[in-house]
Amino acid sequence: MPGGSDGPPAFEVLTMGRVGVDLYPQQIGVPLAQVTSFAKFLGGSPTNVAVAAARYGRRAAVVTKVGDDGFGPYVRSALEGFGVDARYVGTDPDLRTPIVFCEIYPPDCFPLLFYREPTAPDMRIRLDELDLDAVRAAAIFWTTGTGLSDEPSRTATLGALSARGRRTVTVHDLDFRPVFWSSPQEAGRLQRQALAHATVAVGNLQEVSVAVGDGSPEQAAARLLELGLDMAVVKLGPGGVLVATADGVERVAPLRVDVVNGLGAGDAFGGALCHGILSGWDPVTTVRFANAAGAYVAGQLACADAMPTEAEVTALLAGVP
Repeated sequence: MPGGSDGPPAFEVLTMGRVGVDLYPQQIGVPLAQVTSFAKFLGGSPTNVAVAAARYGRRAAVVTKVGDDGFGPYVRSALEGFGVDARYVGTDPDLRTPIVFCEIYPPDCFPLLFYREPTAPDMRIRLDELDLDAVRAAAIFWTTGTGLSDEPSRTATLGALSARGRRTVTVHDLDFRPVFWSSPQEAGRLQRQALAHATVAVGNLQEVSVAVGDGSPEQAAARLLELGLDMAVVKLGPGGVLVATADGVERVAPLRVDVVNGLGAGDAFGGALCHGILSGWDPVTTVRFANAAGAYVAGQLACADAMPTEAEVTALLAGVP
């Protein structure tokens, strides 16, 4: 992958993993068979997290790969437009940049149709391509469960985490997509390997259960902390978010918004979580802000294009239209 030549860049947020092009229907509440037009957006969870962090003025970059096709230049151009450094966006000579279609049935049904066959370029990230100095130097390094689902990305992800040496802050987003895995058991085993190098874990209750077993949100968070994490964040959908540290556990209530498309909310949450941590906020304040950022994007159609500024999130928290 292309990289800098003047030593490791001091990124505040460096994410690694999935990228794609999201094609969202312009007709809401309509099955794909009846959709007549789509809007094109940058997509992929860790890519969107980097975009969200950049919206707060953070120096952000993403480690990923695109195909040697027309969507590759689009991804790089979109990243640069959002203020995200694209130096670690590689190009696979054989595979195509993934596209993702969705159907939109507010408030809580957004089926996805992935075009990532036979595999996606971002799953061909290799350990020997990585700028491990940049991985070590980043204030926050963000990995995902999807990056563990196949080789060589699995070895690259675990190798990057190992090279970082559990530096604070290392976030592992459990990001469990069943379609990418042979079984939940395999996913759980590899998630725990990644969590052994992380300081923060983020996931919904299903994702956390795959990693550490079934139980209440409080039990799940406690099991994550037992793995040596400093912070466990368990998303509870309409129930809000639970955040746990060695100092205690607290539930943060959800914000009520008119949902248009919930697909980008988790990525907005992730970027805002990074911003709060980098700002030195306490865990509850950070998660409350991140929760509001997710709610803001849930009220929009797009993901990356809809990521809010700090002023917009603060206004939503204050109840300002």
